Amino acid sequence: MENVNDFSIRLKEKLDFTDYKHINELQDICIAFDGVALKLELDFKLNRAEKQVGYLNNINEFMYFHKETLIGYLGICQFGRDTMEINGMVHPEFRRMGIFKKLFLLVKDEINRRNPKTVLLLSDNNSASGIEFIKLLGATHHHSEYEMFVKKEANKQFEKNNIILRKAKNNDGREIAYQNSIYFNEEFNEQEISKPEEEEKCGLFIYVAELEEKIIGKVNLEITNGVGGIFGLGVRPEYRGRGYGREILIKAIEILKEKGAKDIMLQVEAKNSNALNLYKSCGFEETSTMNYYEL
Repeated sequence: MENVNDFSIRLKEKLDFTDYKHINELQDICIAFDGVALKLELDFKLNRAEKQVGYLNNINEFMYFHKETLIGYLGICQFGRDTMEINGMVHPEFRRMGIFKKLFLLVKDEINRRNPKTVLLLSDNNSASGIEFIKLLGATHHHSEYEMFVKKEANKQFEKNNIILRKAKNNDGREIAYQNSIYFNEEFNEQEISKPEEEEKCGLFIYVAELEEKIIGKVNLEITNGVGGIFGLGVRPEYRGRGYGREILIKAIEILKEKGAKDIMLQVEAKNSNALNLYKSCGFEETSTMNYYEL
């Protein structure tokens, strides 16, 4: 019989490398057992914790231990916008013990304290237990995203428009923030203007797409454990419908390959048929579906 003193909960503002290692080990066990995807953003969090960048004055890491073994985890990501994303897991051998519920009660206190506009709970579409728990909380489906990986060579027969992808500088921050407000359908906020050169120190490479010296779009790139990620790709509305998005995407893939990425992935909202068709035409195929539920 387990001793109650063998169990403990640890709450932290940010990850250190030991936490990162524990959570990754638990993630590997859960993925192998359940065959589902998780979106914990561990590398994103660790990079910003090491560089003291981001929102570090709040409790974001909720860890449940049996002796010195991590058996339960819930994490909060906020990404600088007023939307909070929550995802987590419990070790297969310690399920149905109320661990997830205990951690979520602590997360709920943090939600109430921080009072974000939107709270999203994440679950792989194939995780019946995760979806059941979320629905019991009264959350409703908000949207779904496909995770896609490059599986074949892209058809490069596209009209070359002399688009140049260049690394963004800090003085491009306002333009990037403005474009993000369009692509994410959010109100433009002067206080959320990032500094691309600082983001690069944390492993996020922001590129702006220029045509005849005018910025027409952007894309974010990163490489984690050999996997290249493409995020936040967009073209300003007045330049859409001319094949620029496709050209930006293909150039982004080429940059990631040059940087040594062995695999390349992205995420796209399931109902965004235009983007989905674009990605498929460039060699991407769906590998998993992440559901987002609004609390």
